[in-house]
Amino acid sequence: MNSDNSDDTIDADSQDEPTDTRSERVTSAGEPGVQSLAANRTLVMAVGVLIALLGIVAILAPFVSGLALTLVFGGLLVAGAIFHTASAFAARGWSGFAFGVLLAVLYGIAGVALLANPTLGLVTLTLLLGIYFLVEGLVQLLMGLRIRANSNWGWMLFSGIVSLLLSSLILLEFPSSAAWAVGLLFGVNLLTTGVAMASLAMAATPEAAPTATGPVGETRT
Repeated sequence: MNSDNSDDTIDADSQDEPTDTRSERVTSAGEPGVQSLAANRTLVMAVGVLIALLGIVAILAPFVSGLALTLVFGGLLVAGAIFHTASAFAARGWSGFAFGVLLAVLYGIAGVALLANPTLGLVTLTLLLGIYFLVEGLVQLLMGLRIRANSNWGWMLFSGIVSLLLSSLILLEFPSSAAWAVGLLFGVNLLTTGVAMASLAMAATPEAAPTATGPVGETRT
């Protein structure tokens, strides 16, 4: 009687063991996101390299890249004006019709102004960028001081200091900083993004799919 119970226990353990072994063999390569990245690693790497190269070009020619960003931003504002106009007239009975038309007019004026005089638009964007970094730096400093109980509060403080330094560089040299600020920072962002994408693609090497076999030496009867 005891012999039968012990045999049943051994059989149950032998049935559970392959499942445990399979779960231990599942690695990050089995995750859908990682599998997709590994399958398209060449494309992702190529896109990352292209973005990084565009970032280098923007860094080397910050004024030209800043003007290009101004034109793109102006075009987006004009497109937004067209969209708001179409939306407003499509729902003319809506109580916010006048507000929608006014918003479309503002978008259109700002977009046309940027397209007509991109240099002046670049100066405006530079001023807004300097104010943004100033506000962001102050907020991050206050946040870092308030979360001092967190062991990593220093990183928030460091980020705030960096933002304040960037704001000082832009605002203290304004308006001459318009020649480099927007294009340079945009180029740095493109460069870091491209390098990150290429690095992820290089690390995502295709691996063999996890096997569903049980432990070596397991026999079934």
